[in-house]
Amino acid sequence: MTAAAATEQGSGAAFDAVAIGTAIQRRIGVKTSRDEPLARFTTMRVGGPADLFATVHNVHELRAIVRFARSREIPLTLLGRGSDVVIADAGVRGLVVQNRAEGSRIDDAAATYTAESGVPMARAATETQKAGMTGLEFGLAIPGTVGGAVWANAGAHENDVAAVVDWADVLLADGTESRLDTKDMRLSYRDSRFKSPAGDVVLSASFNLESADAATIAGRLDEIRKWRREHQPLGIPSAGSAFRNPAGDSAGRLIDAAGLKGLRIGGAAISEKHANFIVNDQKGSAADVRAVLERARDEVARQFGVELVPEIELVGDWGSAA
Repeated sequence: MTAAAATEQGSGAAFDAVAIGTAIQRRIGVKTSRDEPLARFTTMRVGGPADLFATVHNVHELRAIVRFARSREIPLTLLGRGSDVVIADAGVRGLVVQNRAEGSRIDDAAATYTAESGVPMARAATETQKAGMTGLEFGLAIPGTVGGAVWANAGAHENDVAAVVDWADVLLADGTESRLDTKDMRLSYRDSRFKSPAGDVVLSASFNLESADAATIAGRLDEIRKWRREHQPLGIPSAGSAFRNPAGDSAGRLIDAAGLKGLRIGGAAISEKHANFIVNDQKGSAADVRAVLERARDEVARQFGVELVPEIELVGDWGSAA
């Protein structure tokens, strides 16, 4: 599951949102809604409706609703905080589940922090700071959740999840659960085993940290906040970094060098402040955002021969544009 979204395709059978929603509410105790607009659940603020939408608030509900969907071969999309994602204007078919499983605990003696997959990474950074634990400060710059951060091996400020994660409890595609260590997660630059089509879902994760002075850690968090204010387009709808950095270079530098800062298509544009951010500053559509993303990719390839890999996930019913 991403900070953005992870999607599983069902059998393609007819989707009866009323019957499925009733069954979910009766069996799991989770409320559902039909034709729920999804734009407000993403940081880019674009996207059409979900056929059926539900929010889970703990791991028990998350586990149950994923198993329910799989048992009925229902198309399933898991949504975290909606960063690094652009949802199609036509929306998402099937069931969309927003993960708000946000339990966490701190073991002072072992200097570990364990969190359910819906915990925001920024909260993980501040909770561990208050406990006098260092190692997750970079999470302040990650707009998604613990589950999404593990899914993508998210990183910032010269650190990433792989450097601190100890294990993750995972719901496997066959319905069983397993505790995976770092090696089993196959973490690499912005990648992991969870990005494969297998359908493993992160339920929770634990991080090995180090004890440190809480005031010193707070100072580091302040430095990260200041850096972000100075270098990133905060306060404007955006999905975060648009592309992964190619080896030995940065996507932002290449896009800037291609003369694309400020490029606008419809209501979406490449940020003047940071060229690896696409901002939706004039109420653009998902199609606008995708057009800017593809234009930047194509121009960098044409001018420099570098194929930029999107960090943004395109989710939903893109029709002929997919």
